[in-house]
Amino acid sequence: MLQSLRIKNLALLEEVALDFEAGFTVVTGETGAGKSILLGALSLLAGERADKTVIRQGAPACEVEASLYFEHPKKMDAVLAGLDLPPCEDGILLLKRSLPRDKAPKLTVNGGLASLSALQRLGEHWIDFHGPSEPRRLLKESCQLELLDLYARAGGAIATYGEKYQTWRDLVAERERIARETKLAPDQIKFLENQLVRLDALDLTDEAIEALERDFQRLSKAQELIALASALANGLTGEDGATGRVAALVREARQLENIDPASKALADRLSAASIELADLGSEFEALGGQFHFDPEQAEQLQANMNTWLEVKRKHGGDVRAVIEARDDMRRRLEIQGDLEGTLIKIEKQIADVERAARKEATVLRALREKASRELAKIAAKSIAQLGFKKADFQIRIVPLAELAATGDCGVEFLFSPNVGEAPLPLNRVASSGELARVMLALKTVLADLDDVPVLVFDEVDANVGGEIGRVVGEKMAEIAKGHQVLCVTHLPQVAAQADSHLVVEKDQSKERAIVTISPIQADRKARVGELARMLGDRAAKSALAHAEELLGAR
Repeated sequence: MLQSLRIKNLALLEEVALDFEAGFTVVTGETGAGKSILLGALSLLAGERADKTVIRQGAPACEVEASLYFEHPKKMDAVLAGLDLPPCEDGILLLKRSLPRDKAPKLTVNGGLASLSALQRLGEHWIDFHGPSEPRRLLKESCQLELLDLYARAGGAIATYGEKYQTWRDLVAERERIARETKLAPDQIKFLENQLVRLDALDLTDEAIEALERDFQRLSKAQELIALASALANGLTGEDGATGRVAALVREARQLENIDPASKALADRLSAASIELADLGSEFEALGGQFHFDPEQAEQLQANMNTWLEVKRKHGGDVRAVIEARDDMRRRLEIQGDLEGTLIKIEKQIADVERAARKEATVLRALREKASRELAKIAAKSIAQLGFKKADFQIRIVPLAELAATGDCGVEFLFSPNVGEAPLPLNRVASSGELARVMLALKTVLADLDDVPVLVFDEVDANVGGEIGRVVGEKMAEIAKGHQVLCVTHLPQVAAQADSHLVVEKDQSKERAIVTISPIQADRKARVGELARMLGDRAAKSALAHAEELLGAR
């Protein structure tokens, strides 16, 4: 859950530090007071992109930071580990985002530097926004199917089917590609065969190519290498070489040893050096011999190097790319040898995989059909509580002619707000207010299946009022039993249901507008006054009495 939030220099807000409790929190205020600033701060911490126009005028930077607590942080720690970020300490996740006016932005998670994409990834696991445009999504089949699959807990079945479906589509694409390939002309076949002969002459491993490049380097500088090795060998073991001169010194050292036995160790060391120099001379002489390439060996080495340079330039700069090109040539020749047989073989593979995919699609459809009946029944009851006493809500599974990425069926939500009217697709009958209530009913039903702890509802109660407003508040409170709910609302019936209440106010009495955010749940008088304002007049006795009544009905 969200524990605390600090906002500094964001839009018209100078600075505020807020503490949050579990349960249901409402945010109220006059239209244009700046309620969106609070949601904007949360959006920034969830990874939303922002430009520097959000920085309060005259301020060098805006900052937003939050503390979240996870009773069971194992899942969040796994996400953090995948992003190479520090884990939660005692279940606490610390997020901070700074947007300076003249410097690069800075983001930290648990004190470690983070990227915007990391914040976005984390945001998927701790907060979910439901804005005014959310009900319009309900008109899309993809959204309807997503909600149904969430209720059906169909994630495993979807993954299994998706794997089979993708394999099937890949095979179909391969068949179409092969079918498009015309039979190669004899000269094209000959060219590919010659290319393969040249490539097969190469040992296409990293080690072998390194050896080829090393040997070619030696071949190209053979004369210079031989001359250097020969000079070194001659300087060590040749006439008047170092070994001869050191041997004379060894003899003198032994004479010294005869006179003074204490010098034996020095004589032995000089003798060892003489032997080592002789060995070095022999090895340099042998090395010079390695630089001699017979004409046939040199020719083959030159040919292999030419082939390697050519194919590396043509197919890519590494061994893997050349191997892929070689394998593709071989495959093209194999296909040409039996084009019809290859197509027959791949057709059989397609048929086998398609049968497997259809089997998994049938399992997925069965889950959806069962879930559609259950969800429609529960949602219809919830919709009725939101003012549609005689409404009809149905979920219809629509078979598809061909397999699709989502299975062998689609879904259609049907709705009739009035008794005696046949239910029709939502996009044909539902107004914006009706859509909002249908979406709220579904969200209430599905809330327990959503493991994101913080749910933010921005004016989800738009286009409703009166008794329905009270029911909307009850729905929010119901969702808040399993989540921390933040709701921006204009309805006093909703605000009165909340456990915590934040008021956003804009002061324009001075030279510059200032926005403040204040918690008022502990001040009953202030809360009654805010509810009375929402009812129409904070000074009217009737409004104040109604506000008291709303709070007393909690």
